[in-house]
Amino acid sequence: MENIKELISAYTGATDAVKTPKIIDDLSDFFTVQYDDVVVLGERPYLIRGNQREGRFGIDDEPKFWVRNAIDLIDRKTKVIKMVFTEEYNANIGGILFRCIRSPQKEARVLEKVNNHERFMHGFGIHDKAGNTIRVIDYIKGINLTDYVLNQSKNHEEYYFTKFKAVFEEFIELVKAIEFLHDSGEKHGDIRRDHVIMDSETGIAKWIDFDYTFINSENRFGFDLFGLGNILVFITGGGDVTLQQLSKMQHPALKNLVDDDLNVVIQNRVANLKKIFPYIGERLNYVLLHFSQAAEVFYETAGEFLSDLLEVNDNLST
Repeated sequence: MENIKELISAYTGATDAVKTPKIIDDLSDFFTVQYDDVVVLGERPYLIRGNQREGRFGIDDEPKFWVRNAIDLIDRKTKVIKMVFTEEYNANIGGILFRCIRSPQKEARVLEKVNNHERFMHGFGIHDKAGNTIRVIDYIKGINLTDYVLNQSKNHEEYYFTKFKAVFEEFIELVKAIEFLHDSGEKHGDIRRDHVIMDSETGIAKWIDFDYTFINSENRFGFDLFGLGNILVFITGGGDVTLQQLSKMQHPALKNLVDDDLNVVIQNRVANLKKIFPYIGERLNYVLLHFSQAAEVFYETAGEFLSDLLEVNDNLST
């Protein structure tokens, strides 16, 4: 205990004011883990700080109480401690049913496989005293892909002709990383643009949060591929292009849109973006249409999707 207090004092600089911390080595009830507690995993102490948060479906800064920021008191690096939280739900995309399952064990396994891959977050899985699979993740400083794209330009034509190629090429590297993951027998499981962080130290995009897995009898990797398609539609549009936005703007293209032009996953978003931005290349729009309600054929593998993206990239202006 005295050694831990000394480590806290060395980190905080509060030489005389360090209170005796609560030491936790069983994380079964993550609600009991509070600010300034010390979690001990594998004899290494971590000083707990705030919750991680995420925005989803329009809900900003939703706290994830099972995910806490922490300071490794040995090397003083910032970590993310992910405790055990399980859930299951069904998702229906284009008439295909997916069973989605949050699995700490799966994320720990993936962390081991991507430990040397620069396009993924790094960390490790470890058991606490009660046998729970806890993940200790290296904190990545940066903004997510949503904010990165939205910060590029308010004018889509300017964005498309001056910024898009660089964003697109970064996306290609992310797709290559997912292909690597699939070739390793693993899925990401929760591919979303806010699960991509633009690392401010390296300047490259990295995948985070892969504790979900999914089950589908038709295509083992299908849910990941739909996620990649959603991101492609987003980066091509320079943001979401929704029916509500177009209606509010009284956009002239609105009268020509039909249901087949909309996103197969989130059906108020436009996937056939060439109807809104006519300067978008034909080949790129052809790829986008694979994720529209008109699609009769979906990509089967990340490699198939990647091949089309590389062909598009060859024809994008710099």
